[in-house]
Amino acid sequence: MGLALGLLWLLGGFLRGAHGQGVYAPPAVRIMHSGQGCNVEEERYSERVFTIREGGTLELQCLVTGHPRPLVRWTKTVGGASDRQGSEAPPAQHNETLRIERISRHQGGRYYCKAENGLGPPAIHSIRVDVYYLDDPVITVHQSVGETKEQFYFERTVFLRCVSSSNPPVHYTWRRGRHALSQGSDAGVEIYEPFFTQGETKILKLKNLRPQDYAQYTCMASVRQVCGIGDKSALFNLNNRTAPPSIKLLLDDPLVVNLGESITLVCVVTGGEPAPSLRWVGPGGGPVPSRSVVQRGTLTIPAVTLQDAGPYSCLASNNVGNPAKRTTNILVRGLRKGRFWITPDPYHNDDNIQIGREVKISCQVEATPPEELQFGWLKNGRPLRSSERMVITHTDGEASPGATSLDIIDLKFTDFGTYTCVASLRNGGSPEISIDVNISSTTVPPELTVPRGRSHLVVQEGETVELQCLVSGKPKPIILWSRPEEGAGGPAPPLMPDGSAETESGDGLLRIGNVSRQLSGTYRCQTSQYNGFNVKPREALIQLVVQYPPVVEPAYTEVRQALGRAFSLTCSLLRAHPARLLRYEWKLGSRLLTVGELGERRHDTSYLVRALNREGYGEYTCDVTNEAGAGRCTFLVTGKAYAPEFYYDTPAALWQNRPRVFGFKLQWTQMEPDAVDQILAYRLGFRQMGQTRWWEQEIPMDRTIHKGELLTYNLTELVKPESYLVRLTPITRYGEGDATERVITYSAPVNPHLRQFQCGFEDEAMCLFSQDKTDQFDWTRHSAATRDTKYTPNTGPSTDHHGSKQGFYMYIETSRPRKDGDKARLLSPSFNVNANSATYCFAFYYHMHGKHIGALNVILRQKGAAVSEASVWSLIGNQGDRWRQAKVNIHPSTTFQMVIEGVRGPGIEGDVAIDDVAIEEGECKDPPPNNLRSLAPPPAPHIRQLCVTLSLALIGWQR
Repeated sequence: MGLALGLLWLLGGFLRGAHGQGVYAPPAVRIMHSGQGCNVEEERYSERVFTIREGGTLELQCLVTGHPRPLVRWTKTVGGASDRQGSEAPPAQHNETLRIERISRHQGGRYYCKAENGLGPPAIHSIRVDVYYLDDPVITVHQSVGETKEQFYFERTVFLRCVSSSNPPVHYTWRRGRHALSQGSDAGVEIYEPFFTQGETKILKLKNLRPQDYAQYTCMASVRQVCGIGDKSALFNLNNRTAPPSIKLLLDDPLVVNLGESITLVCVVTGGEPAPSLRWVGPGGGPVPSRSVVQRGTLTIPAVTLQDAGPYSCLASNNVGNPAKRTTNILVRGLRKGRFWITPDPYHNDDNIQIGREVKISCQVEATPPEELQFGWLKNGRPLRSSERMVITHTDGEASPGATSLDIIDLKFTDFGTYTCVASLRNGGSPEISIDVNISSTTVPPELTVPRGRSHLVVQEGETVELQCLVSGKPKPIILWSRPEEGAGGPAPPLMPDGSAETESGDGLLRIGNVSRQLSGTYRCQTSQYNGFNVKPREALIQLVVQYPPVVEPAYTEVRQALGRAFSLTCSLLRAHPARLLRYEWKLGSRLLTVGELGERRHDTSYLVRALNREGYGEYTCDVTNEAGAGRCTFLVTGKAYAPEFYYDTPAALWQNRPRVFGFKLQWTQMEPDAVDQILAYRLGFRQMGQTRWWEQEIPMDRTIHKGELLTYNLTELVKPESYLVRLTPITRYGEGDATERVITYSAPVNPHLRQFQCGFEDEAMCLFSQDKTDQFDWTRHSAATRDTKYTPNTGPSTDHHGSKQGFYMYIETSRPRKDGDKARLLSPSFNVNANSATYCFAFYYHMHGKHIGALNVILRQKGAAVSEASVWSLIGNQGDRWRQAKVNIHPSTTFQMVIEGVRGPGIEGDVAIDDVAIEEGECKDPPPNNLRSLAPPPAPHIRQLCVTLSLALIGWQR
C-alpha cells in the first residue's frame, strides 16, 4: 500500500518496560560547537572560550538528556572580550541549535543553554564566545610648540598616533619609508603606548623635528593571523606643509530666514595639509534634514520649516590636529502664542475695575528672532500713543517671550473701550498677531464653580466622562486642569490623562475617553492669569471614581478527571470596585448550577462535583458580578488523556532486518496516566517527511499503564532510509487525548549483514555512530577547514585521510577541562552476525601526533544474555604527523558493536583522530607489515570468545 509513497511499513510487536519511574530523569546538558570557529582556547577555572572571526557563522548545539524530553532555551549575557562598547542580550531562543550567521563583535559573550523537564532544577551549561576582528588602523598627527624661557629657540615635536580596534589586542609596527622603527633605533624617535588606551593606540614621537623626519610613515596593525585575519596598514606622508584644517563660513550668524524659503550654507577650506574632508551636522549633532542637498562644502535646505531651525556645524578633518568646526544658527521668523492679562489697581484689595483707579493691560507674544519683535496699541481701532495717563512700556527687545503693557492711570468713563495689542516683526516674513481686550463696566474678575451634582462623579471603566468647571467674569480666563498631590510630603502629583502635568481648557471642560481605574482620584480646575484677570487664582476640586468589574482567578484552567471521581472547582476574587454586594453564579455550559453572594470576609466560591458522569464533562463558568460588570473563571473539565512522552535515549533503537528493510524501536511513557480513565489504545500515525499522506493503526492496551512505565512498539518494515514523522495519540473512554510527535531520522547503511560497512564521517548522522554516555567526554566531528590547528600546535591532522581540508574525521579535543586518563568512547551501530561467516575484518585510519598523546583502544562489545567487552587493539603515544592504517580480525558470536576509545594523555597536545572506518566479511586482506597474530580463542565459556589479529599499518599516508 505504501509503494506509491516509496514507503512500506508494517507495525510489529508491542513490548512493555518495567513499572515505576526509573526512566524519568532530570535534565542534563552539554554544549557542542561547530560552524566557522577558529579554536577552543583554555581559560582559567577550567573554562573553554570558543573563538570565531567576525562575519563567520556561529553554531552551538545543546545536547540534552533526561526524560521527559527537556525543553531547551538559549540566552546570552554580555561579557566577551569584544564587548568593549557594550551590547544588549538578544531575545531567548527555544531551539537545541543556536545559529548566528555573520556574527558581529557585539554578539560575543556568554551563551547559556537551559534545559527543563519539570524534574528537579533546570540544567544549565554555558560557553563563552569571543569574536575576533581587526579594523583598519587610522593615523592622526599632532604637534606641540614649546618655548624655553632662558634660550632663544623653539622646539617642535610631532606625534603620530596609530589607532585600531581589535580583538585580540593589536600589535603595531612603525616604518619610515622602507625601514622599520623601534624604540632606541633612532635618538630622535620615541615609540610608546599611552597607559589609558589599553593597547589600542601606539604613538610615534618625533622629537625636535629634523629634515629626515619628513617622510612617509606606515603603521602596520596585526593580530598575528589569528582566525586568519591578515595584517592591515595605514600611510601618512609628513612634510613641511603638514597642517591641521581651517575653515570659514560664508554666511551670517545667526541666519534669519522666512518660513518656506530655501537657504544655502557655504563652508570653505582655508588651510590644511592633507586636504581636509568636510561634512555637515544638524541641530543636536544629528543629521541634516533628509531633503537637504550636500555638495562638498555647500548645504542647501529647500522650503525651510520651523523644525529645521537650530545650529548647523561644518566639520573639517584631515587627521592632523583637531578637526575644525564652524557653526551658524538658523532662525525661522515667526510669531506664536499671543496672550493677555488685566491687572487691577494693586493698592486696593478689590479685584474689580473701578473709575478713578489704575488698571494695567499686558500683552505677551513669542517671537523669532526676539529682537525684531515690535508692538503697537490701538483704542477702538485708532493708534494709541504713550501719554501721562496712558503709559505704554515694552520689555527688552531681546527678552523671550517679549511683552508690552498699557497702564491706564486714574481710569475715567471715557477710557472704556476696546484696546488692541498688535505684534509684528520689523522685517516682515510672518503675519502680525492682534489681541483685543475690552475694558468696560462689565469687565469683572472671574468666579469658578462646579455644576451641581458634578463634584463627585462615578463612572465605569471604559466609559467617557466629562469634568466641568463653570467660570464667570469678563473676559473669561483659560482654565488649567491638574491632579493635586495626595498629601504633603507624598509622591509626585499624578499626571493628567494625556501625560502632561497640566492641561489647558478654553471652555472649562475636561473630556476623558476610555477611562481606566488608574485615573481615579481628585482633579483640580483653576483660573489662569492668561486671557483674564491677573488676580489670585480661583479653583475647585472634582472627585472621580472609576468602577471596574471583579478581577478573579483562574481566568482559564483545564481540569482532567476520570468518570466517577469527586472534585471541586474554586474561583477566587482578587479585587473589585465596588467590593460589596458581590454575587456569584456557577454554570455548566448554559445550565445554571448554583448562585449566591460573597460576604465581606469571603473572597472565593467553590463548586463540588460529587461523582463525575459523562454529562459532567464540559465548560464550567463562575461569574462574580458587581455594579460595574462581571469577572469570569472558566474551567474546562475533560477526560482527555495527557500526551505520551517519547523516550529518546533508547539504545540501538534502529536496526536492519534485511537489505533496504529497517526497523525502529519506538519507546515512550505516559504523562499522568492516573489522572483520567484507563488508556484503551494508542493511535499510531506515520508519514514520510515531505509527504502528506498519513498511515494509521491502533495499538490496543489490555491493562492499566503505570506512571513511569516504559512502553515499546517496534516499527518493523521501513523500506526507505528517509526521515519519518511519528504521531502517538492515547485513547480512553472519553475519546482521543493529546498527541505527541517526533521525527525519526537515519541514513543508510544501517546495520548491514556485514557484507561491507564503511564510514568516512562525512554525513552529520555519522553512519549512526553514537557517543557513549558513560564516558568523561565525547569525540568531535570536524574538518580541517573549520579547525585552526595553529592554536593547538604540534597536534592533530591538517587534512582528513584523503588529504582534503574539507573532508571530515573524528577526533578527541584534549584541552581543559579534560584531565589525564579521561576517556571518550565512540560506539558503532549494532551488527547482526552472519551465520555463514565467523570472521570479520575491522579496519580504520588513525592520526596520533603530539607530545601528550595518550592511547587509542578498539573494543569488541557483544550482546548476549549480558553485555561483554574485550580489547582487540591498542596503541599508546606519539606516532608521527601522518595517517596510518590499522586492521584487526574479529570473531563475534552474537550481535555486536565496535567501541573506539580515546584516552587523554598528560597535556593538551594529544588530539587523536580516526577516519574511514570499515568492517568487511572475512579475514583482513593485505594486512600492513609487522602484524601480530594471536592464538585462536579458547573454547572455555568463562573466557571471552575472541580471536584477535592485530595489524598496525606502518605505511603512512601523506598528501
